[in-house]
Amino acid sequence: MPVHERTGRSTDSRHPESPASAASRHKATDPETEGGFGASQAGRLLAALRITTGLIFLWAFLDKMFALGWSTPSGRGWIEGGSPTAGFLGSVSAGPFAPVFNSWAGATWTDWLFMAGLLGLGLALVLGVALWPIAIAGALMLGFMWAAVWPPARILGDGSPSGSTNPLVDYHVVYAAVLFVLASTRAGDTWGLGRVWARVAPVDRYPWIR
Repeated sequence: MPVHERTGRSTDSRHPESPASAASRHKATDPETEGGFGASQAGRLLAALRITTGLIFLWAFLDKMFALGWSTPSGRGWIEGGSPTAGFLGSVSAGPFAPVFNSWAGATWTDWLFMAGLLGLGLALVLGVALWPIAIAGALMLGFMWAAVWPPARILGDGSPSGSTNPLVDYHVVYAAVLFVLASTRAGDTWGLGRVWARVAPVDRYPWIR
């Protein structure tokens, strides 16, 4: 007796795949979700976090470049001859690295590195590209800024309160953590150019620069 007659089921390999199985298989290999959050709710939230964080850095660059009157007074923009680091680094008076930061204040190389960092972070995050290199470089820059602010100090060099509310974790640490979260979840793939960037040589060969 044929096998299919004993079991009551056909063993024909050409039996059509059920719609549910096909949908499940398609979802598992869908490039929109494979290796990332795709267009899911989490993906959209991460994309929104990426863009808003990028706008913070991008706005800081524009304000210091053109003295838009927020953190940089009018007439003191970098394009007008002002220094984006002189005021901040020159006023550092707490922590073991204060003398070092004071000596860097207003130096040409410091201004260029700081402004390039702000612009690079802002553009890469808004566009959703090079998130891993940006996370590493951004965390390094934010680490220097944390050391300059020196949250462990409660009293500044002139005896005034530092205003620190936490000796370890401040917004610099939070921003650095956000950068690594965005990079590890491929947050540039949603509402960004992450997928296009991933196909550009040599990014396709070295995923760590994605």
